[in-house]
Order: sequence, then C-alpha cells, then structure tokens
Amino acid sequence: MDKYIDAHIHLDKYSNEELKKMFHELPFQLSLVTVSCDLESCKRNLALAEIYPFVKPAFGFHPEQGLPSDNDISDLFSWINAHKDQMAAVGEVGLPYYLRSEEDIKLDGYIELLEEFIKLAKRWDKPIVLHAVYEDTPVVCDLLEKHSIKKAHFHWFKGDISAVSRLISNDYSISFTPDIVYEKEIQNLIRDYPLDKMMAETDGPWAFEGPFKNKPTHPAMMAHSISTLAEIKEISFNSALNQVYENTKSFYNID
Repeated sequence: MDKYIDAHIHLDKYSNEELKKMFHELPFQLSLVTVSCDLESCKRNLALAEIYPFVKPAFGFHPEQGLPSDNDISDLFSWINAHKDQMAAVGEVGLPYYLRSEEDIKLDGYIELLEEFIKLAKRWDKPIVLHAVYEDTPVVCDLLEKHSIKKAHFHWFKGDISAVSRLISNDYSISFTPDIVYEKEIQNLIRDYPLDKMMAETDGPWAFEGPFKNKPTHPAMMAHSISTLAEIKEISFNSALNQVYENTKSFYNID
C-alpha cells in the first residue's frame, strides 16, 4: 500500500464525525502533522493524537489573528513545556501577512512572539512549522539564522527569487498544497526548488479551486498534487511519492 504524510493540516478544525469518515475512506497508509492555532487548538490536537497514533501534533500560535495577552502567552508556553515530549514540532507560527492587508497592525509583537517559539524549537531540538510568505520571508530567515535553526518548514510557501534562493541556501524545507495543480506561481516555484526539500500538505480544511472546487479538503487530494509534482520534475509518480514521503518522514522523525 502506498504511504503518504500530510505535512500540514488543521485536524482540530474538523468534527469528530468528519475525521472518522476521512480516515475510513483513505485508500493509502497515512500519517498527518496537525498544526495548532492557540492553546485550545493544541489541546484538541493532542487529544486526537492520543486516539489516532498516526496523528503527529505540532503546538504553536497561528499569526493570522490578534496577539494573545501576556497571560495567554504564559499559559500557552507553560502548557507546551508540559507536553513537549508529545509534540512533533513547534507550529504553526510566523508573521501575519494576510491580516496586515486588512488591518493596520504593527509587527513588533509578532516578531517577538515568533522569536520565543524559535528559541523553544532550538532548546528542544524540534522542527518548526512556519507561516511566512513574500516580504515576511527575510524577517523570518533572519531570526532562524540568528538562532542557527536547521529544521525549518515553510508551509505553502510563496515568494520571489531572492526569497527562494535564501531558503535553498539554508536547506529549509517547503510544502505544496493542492493548488500546485492549477496555480502557475506555485508550479514555477516548485520547478526550481530541490526535490529533496519538498513535502506535500493539504492545509485542510482550507478549500481549493480548480478540480477541487466545492469539495471538502481531504488528504487523498495529495495524490493529485504529487502527480503534478512528478510532471513538473519530469520523473515518475512513484519516484515523486517516495521522495516526498521520505523527506517528510525524516524531517518530522515519523516512525
């Protein structure tokens, strides 16, 4: 049976019934790295991991929302510290690129919070899952380099040539979503990125367009994504699938 790893999904945003249906329908062996948005999200992802051994939880604070209070930050870090041995990675963390297009917000507090998460990843030797695109990429790279972080995963990455070059020079990993099937920007980026630094994700339940329009986001969509990757890289589907699987397994230390 083929093996897949969804490198970035928000399982906590699915209902229990949706998850039971999803896992029952899978046509392949699957592991999932489920990222967290806040403390309650962390708790639900951990609870899911205790039910489903193929679920690997990451703990963090999603940046596309208002900053938490000092008390909330303290509670979150205390909880993560207490459960650090049960987490696969620190994440999802980063900078609020899309929120800034809607609101006039300052980055200083977000940068400070991100650096604290980076310090945790360094201290505990954990991978870190990053929400950082376009002009936010250099800021995040500066922090990663400052703390000598090696295992950094830029999920659903988008950026210009200079940003791509910097990620490649640091051996950072990226992942692609099902929009690789229909988005030229993503296809062009993937064409130039090293295959051994790529992972597949769904970012579910985020909805997609193209052949996935009006369909609930499901890990099975990765087969279509990886097929497109194989076409772009001019290799067989099995070669692309095996490489992406091994990349993700190694990056997240998945058994």
